[in-house]
Amino acid sequence: MNNCRYPFILNRIATVCFPLCIAVILIAGYFNPFIHKMSAGLAVFSGMILSLLFANPYERLTKNIISTLLPYSIVGLGFGMNLIAIGKVGIKGIYYTIISITICAILGIILGRLLRNKRDISLLITFGTAICGGSAIAAIASTVKAKHTEISISLAIVFLLNAISLFIFPVVGHYFQLTQQQFGLWSALAIQDTSSVVGASLQYGAQALEVGTTVKLARALWIVPITIIIGIIYARFIKNHGSDQHYKYKKPWFIVGFLLAAAIVTWIPVLKIPGLYIRNIAEQALIVVLFCIGSNLSSSMIKEVGMVPFLQGVILWLIMATLTLIAIKYNYISFL
Repeated sequence: MNNCRYPFILNRIATVCFPLCIAVILIAGYFNPFIHKMSAGLAVFSGMILSLLFANPYERLTKNIISTLLPYSIVGLGFGMNLIAIGKVGIKGIYYTIISITICAILGIILGRLLRNKRDISLLITFGTAICGGSAIAAIASTVKAKHTEISISLAIVFLLNAISLFIFPVVGHYFQLTQQQFGLWSALAIQDTSSVVGASLQYGAQALEVGTTVKLARALWIVPITIIIGIIYARFIKNHGSDQHYKYKKPWFIVGFLLAAAIVTWIPVLKIPGLYIRNIAEQALIVVLFCIGSNLSSSMIKEVGMVPFLQGVILWLIMATLTLIAIKYNYISFL
């Protein structure tokens, strides 16, 4: 399409379509709760589709938006969390959280090597599956300076699997006669993104929603140590593009800011309502970032990456969903 005889007309169309598309997603999500839940995925996929149909006329601008707005969006999300409630759940379930993240990390790394996937994209898919989907991918990508292509592909895979989970998980839960607590716990452990955990558990019942949301938010806190550890490992052992100069560790200041924001609204109750407004703004900003990430994808990039990342994401997701379902069904792990 980019090689069309009328590049000037296509460029004009693209110039209007790109900002119009993200504006429609933001406005529709504001007025429609269902679209709001799906807006992150819609942003990534619409950005990708527009980029594949037309060349991105705002490539430099969108890259600047990603690098500038992404860390501030992560900090803003912290204003919607309660560290005390989430911390209690996290401490009670720390053993199976550590075990599940460790198993997922090991399996993801092994799968990535067996499939000969690229190191950074394998890392993003692995920990996006292990912790909390798009948020983990965003945090880790910012720390290890992953390429926009790798971020786009990883997010697309995770959001696709999240969309499938919304439909499949409630059906599977009813088939295996899971209680609401069991289903909420399974959703939190096996579905990557928090919004999809909410969507799936909401279909199952109020108690499933409460358990799923609380456990998932507690699990999300593991972004902090995991991101720091990965950053340190990259700084010490990973070299840039085969050169003799070691990767320079980018300190995850946004993770510290995320925790400080959560601490502020937790211990200063009067700031809880303003904090929710800030979180809502951060969510909208993150949607813009995700659209920009998707819009930097091109057909040549997809050909370069191939089907390997998709295979890794699907296989890892199926294995973890199956293992956690068996463990919960037979009471090896339970909501405490």
